[in-house]
Parts: sequence; C-alpha cells; structure tokens
Amino acid sequence: MKKLVCGNIDSAEAMRLEEHYGAHNYHPLPVVLAKGEGIYVWDPEGSRYLDFLSAYGAVNQGHCHPKIVQACREQAGLITLTSRAFFNNKLGDWEKYITEYFGFEMVLPMNTGAEGVETAIKLARRWGYVKKNIPENQARIVTCEGNFHGRTTTIISFSTDPDCRTNFGPFTPGFITIPYNDTVALEKLLRVEGKSVAGFLVEPLQGEAGVYVPDDGYMKKVGEICKKYNVLLIADEIQSGLARTGRMLCCDHDGVHPDMLILGKALTGGIIPMSAVLSSREVMLTIKPGEHGSTYGGNPLACVISIAALKVLKDEGLSENAEAMGEIFRAGLREIDSPLIELVRGRGLMNAVVIKPQKNLEAWDVCLALKDKGILAKPTHRHIIRFTPPCMITENQVRDAMKQIKQTFTELDAKIAGGMAAKVRS
Repeated sequence: MKKLVCGNIDSAEAMRLEEHYGAHNYHPLPVVLAKGEGIYVWDPEGSRYLDFLSAYGAVNQGHCHPKIVQACREQAGLITLTSRAFFNNKLGDWEKYITEYFGFEMVLPMNTGAEGVETAIKLARRWGYVKKNIPENQARIVTCEGNFHGRTTTIISFSTDPDCRTNFGPFTPGFITIPYNDTVALEKLLRVEGKSVAGFLVEPLQGEAGVYVPDDGYMKKVGEICKKYNVLLIADEIQSGLARTGRMLCCDHDGVHPDMLILGKALTGGIIPMSAVLSSREVMLTIKPGEHGSTYGGNPLACVISIAALKVLKDEGLSENAEAMGEIFRAGLREIDSPLIELVRGRGLMNAVVIKPQKNLEAWDVCLALKDKGILAKPTHRHIIRFTPPCMITENQVRDAMKQIKQTFTELDAKIAGGMAAKVRS
C-alpha cells in the first residue's frame, strides 16, 4: 500500500465513498485528485498527472493560481456573503471592471453556467415582450442541434442529446432548433417567423458536441442576420470564452460583438462558482427589482476572485499562449500515424480527437490508457476525446504530453493488431 502524500484517505477509499453515498450522475475516470498546481494534479498517493481537461475549462489560469488564491484568502477574512438585500463594497467594482473588460453596458451575476443561460433566456423573453412587442407568451428562442447549455429542465428542453432528455419530460415550450453552422437555415426561419423570435442562443464553438468548430465567419454572419430581423444574438461562451480558443472570446475570431454574452467556469479560475450575463442597458433594465435574482449572485468573495482571475488572463497573455500552444498541439496530434485516429479538430487549446469505430475499443478505453501514461482527458459521445489543458501550459509541457499521447496510440494499435492476428490464427 502506497503511503499517503496528500489528504487523509487513499484513492480506493475516496472512490468507494463517492460510489456508496453519492448520486451516480457522473462516470468519472478511476483517478482521485487531491492536489493541483498549474497544469499538474496529484492523487493522494503522490502520482502526478497532466490535466488535459481543466475542469471542463474552469481552470484556464491553471490550478490554484497564486494571485487568485491570494485574492480569495484576503477577502475570505473580511466578508464573503451579504445577499443582494444590501449593497456590498465589491460588487460595483467588479461590475465596472467586467463590463469595461468586455465592452458591455451592464452585467447580471449568477453562480453556475446553467443559471447564466436561464438568466439570458429570461432577459431575451422579457426584451421580446417589452421592446419588440411580441404578443404575450409567444416569444421564442432559436437554438442549435448538438448544443450543450446546461442541465436544468428548461435547458434540456431544447437539447438534442437523448441522454439529456430521456425520461425527464414534460419539457418547456418556446424553443426552435435548427442545424448548427447553417446560416441559411437561420435566415430562412427568421424570414418567416422572426417577428415572434426574441433571441438566437448559440455556442461559437460547440464543446460538448465534440469540439465542433463552425466555418470561418459563421458568428459574424449570424450576427448580421439577427440584426436584420431584430433578434438578440446570445453567445454562450461559458466553455469557449476566457482565452480558451486563442482569443479572449471565441466570438473575437469573427470580430462579432453579441447582444448578450454568457460567461462562467474560468471567470473565477476554478476557485468559486460564478457566472455572468452581459448586455446593453436596453436589455438589462427590462427586468425590475424582485423579478430575478440569486442569494449568492454577486457575492463579494466571488467578485474579488473574478477580478483577479480576469487580470491573470490578460497579464499573462493566456489568449496568445493558447493560440500558439494549440497550433503545436494539433500539429503533433496530426503527425500521429494511427489507424485509431479519424480526425483532429479544434481551436486554440480546445481540441478533440475523433476515434474510428472499433469493435472492442471506444474513446473511454483510450482515456484509461492515457491515464496510465499520466495524461488526464475525458471522452464525449463515446468516440471523441477532448484535450483542453490549462491555457498557461508551456511548449515543453505540450511536447512532453505529445510523447505520451503518441506512445499510448502506438501501444493501442499494437494490441489491436495483435488481437486481429490471433483471431486470424485461430
């Protein structure tokens, strides 16, 4: 039995406790994480791994960034929560900072990404009734196939993933789904039904769908279409934003400024949950006191941490680093000569490998093999592996990881070839 290096229970006990006492709504890789620093994480026994998931993009700044942790420590000793029943001396500072940072007039803070999406839906509907004069209870939101915006009842109502929807109905009405990356479908719909559409909710890059990158200019074109038909363009940048794709926002690749922006995850560098919806005064002020809110939304602790996290993104040039390291990483993946790899795609440090169908091997099995090589990644849709390391990863670290990834595929290829040879001999 290995000696414990971190924490008071070993990996086996930690997994046993979660399995016995926790809901089985996740299927994690069999690894227990007890410590993190930068791009590295350690299990209780001291084994070190390269984190190529980054908590689904929540730790773009790296695990436990010292400047963000220090901001947390300083504020935690003063006051952490006031509720919005009172003013606090940190919320206004954060509101000014984040709106100027992204070029919007107003912001509404919440806690989780799903809450941010729900908030944007409510704002768009209210704007549709108050400003666009859509008849009562007829406002609709357009969404895309393959989307992932969260797991609340309303959000799964416009999901096209059976795992999200099966046996969770009845669903919330008021949504129209069109193909992703299809500006013709959007314009065709709005030409006919645009008068009742309040907003178009879209991910500039679909992460959960398997890092699906749309055509260049897609977001710019949908912005033009939305403006033409007086529809709010709502960009969900919870995963794709905050330096992840090589720009501060993924929308920046197309030079488009959405009417509404949803942020979360890396907004606080993985320290505390926080999300935000940014928009204009015209949109934001349609909601009055008592009509929307959250006890923890805009709490002083999250506000201080968020400013520190956003400063790190700019001060350390993480957008530029993600762009450069992503190019090196994708080039390395494409150099791997493996019959298992069907496609490599991505933008910045949001990348995916699509695995060719095999009888006895899925993306999960590849991730297990990668774990044994010290690389932590996670599959999506059984045949796709996402690779999203912290945006502060260095070139040496990328190249070290590539060696292990290449070796993993080489060994898997040999196992598959050996199995086929044995089958032929039999």
